[in-house]
Amino acid sequence: MIETCQLSQLWYLTQGAIASAVLPQIRIAAYSREDHQKKAYWTPVEHSSSLGQWSRRLLAALFLAGQVVIHLISRPLHRRNTVEQMATVGPESLLIALITAAFVGMVFTIQVTREFLSFGAGTAVGGVLALTLARELGPVLTAVIIAGRVGSAFAAEIGTMRVTEQIDALQILKTDPVDYLVIPRVVACAMMLPLLNIMAFLTGMGGGLLIATSQYGITASVFLNSAKNFLSVWDLVSSLIKAFCFGILIAVIGTNWGLTTSGGAKGVGQSTTTAVVTALLAIFISNFFLSWLMFQGQGSALLSSALVYHSPQI
Repeated sequence: MIETCQLSQLWYLTQGAIASAVLPQIRIAAYSREDHQKKAYWTPVEHSSSLGQWSRRLLAALFLAGQVVIHLISRPLHRRNTVEQMATVGPESLLIALITAAFVGMVFTIQVTREFLSFGAGTAVGGVLALTLARELGPVLTAVIIAGRVGSAFAAEIGTMRVTEQIDALQILKTDPVDYLVIPRVVACAMMLPLLNIMAFLTGMGGGLLIATSQYGITASVFLNSAKNFLSVWDLVSSLIKAFCFGILIAVIGTNWGLTTSGGAKGVGQSTTTAVVTALLAIFISNFFLSWLMFQGQGSALLSSALVYHSPQI
């Protein structure tokens, strides 16, 4: 009995000595591993690899855009998928686009009217708002809304299909993913974004008219005549062209990032976030070049409006 107790005490002492000797080494190894992971996470190599991956996916988006053009010319359109995507892009996004346009028009009118009235240019408020909404704010804000709502949905939906091998199943069934998934979304965005842009323009003008008449005493006839005199047909056409181009960019980027997704659920989330960011960058950069091409030289909207208001009435 005494020997058994001595043996048990010796065993506990031995285990304690081993633990005291080994545990610090385990902790040191764990800390070293954590430090190594932190260093590896913040190294430029990891950052450059993500940038390289983004560049490769952007290049793939350019090739996908070329495939879309070729397939639209040479192959029939999946009408049912196109109609479904048009309903997603258009009617389901209409309310948020109109609410945004209305409040943007009201805020812009507040900021412009209080300054214009100080030097007697209250009659130009409607025209300035119309030019701003038609040329820039209307198409850009509508595209931003669609990029956040629809572009992210495209990337998430197609990315989930990619990681769950549903796209591979389509290829086994001899169905081209570009024809079945990409082209209906591109056509839907290209067709519905100009329509949303027109409705957003009208809603923004209505919000500005409400503030101008209720808060600053500008009559509706003066506001609307100013908008009529400032706007030209080219302003409206350029707005539709911008919305059309933005719709194509959003659809191509969203679908391409979905098709190139890998890594399971985590990869789907990363593709969705990156697709929205890339689409926003594409919208802002392309908006600059489109504006630079469409509105070169000196403008004549203010001059023509001034001639109308100061022309002698017979």
